[in-house]
Amino acid sequence: MRIAVIQMNSGDEKAANIEQARHLVGQAVREDRPDMVVLPEVWAHMGGSSAARRASGEVLPGSDAQPGGEAQPGGEAQPGGEAWTALRDMAREHGVFLHGGSIFERDDEALFNTTVAFDRDGRELARYRKIHLFDITTPDGRDYRESSLVGRGEDIVTYEADGVRIGCTICYDLRFGELYRLLAEAGARVIMVPSAFTLQTGKDHWEVLLRARAIETQTYMVAAAQWGAFPSGDGVRHNWGHSMIVDPWGHVLAQARDGRGFATARIDLPYLEKVRGNLPVHRHRVLRG
Repeated sequence: MRIAVIQMNSGDEKAANIEQARHLVGQAVREDRPDMVVLPEVWAHMGGSSAARRASGEVLPGSDAQPGGEAQPGGEAQPGGEAWTALRDMAREHGVFLHGGSIFERDDEALFNTTVAFDRDGRELARYRKIHLFDITTPDGRDYRESSLVGRGEDIVTYEADGVRIGCTICYDLRFGELYRLLAEAGARVIMVPSAFTLQTGKDHWEVLLRARAIETQTYMVAAAQWGAFPSGDGVRHNWGHSMIVDPWGHVLAQARDGRGFATARIDLPYLEKVRGNLPVHRHRVLRG
């Protein structure tokens, strides 16, 4: 399986972000011919005011809708919003699995930071709501209070693509190794980490954490990221970028350069099993729970 990570520089204009994603996904498919494409966190709306981010949220098709948003016989259609529909259509158009980074999902009065994944025919495979919310003050003194905007997810989510079990995480989840261990124990061979890591934290921690999670779980880490400046309620903020794919031994297989773009690598399952066989830490674990 070949996987491409898309690196975006999203802003607070949703239509422009969707067009940017369409362009980069199309370019990656034409040039690198991946089986799966992965978008970054909140790719459809990055930054701006809290009100604007909340307004960009989408009501996703309900669980009683058929994959793709078509209604069950006798029922009413439940189409997704612009970002959900764009993800579905890109998967269909290019015939690829599409791991949709994350978008803002509205559920009644609540808002969630949610991953949606699609198969080659545009059928929805999985949804994951971000569990760990980014409530910190960065070294430059700026406050990030994600919990003031979105609710916390509760479910650990995996899905299958071409026989490969995929685990779902988002950005700040990366700092909580117990989630990654649970995903590996659930059968994940690849774990997605769509992100918008800040410049201040990313320059020191991004690669270190991705390589650590890969080594600990002996899985591939696939991390599509936001890069560059974006508008915020208190001025301009910056994301680190450096989208990358890391193998189960902790080697960086591919990394995007600064700017918008993409990087592609091949997922080698026999190699993963060789790593696990030669260093069977999963059999040596004493402390559990």
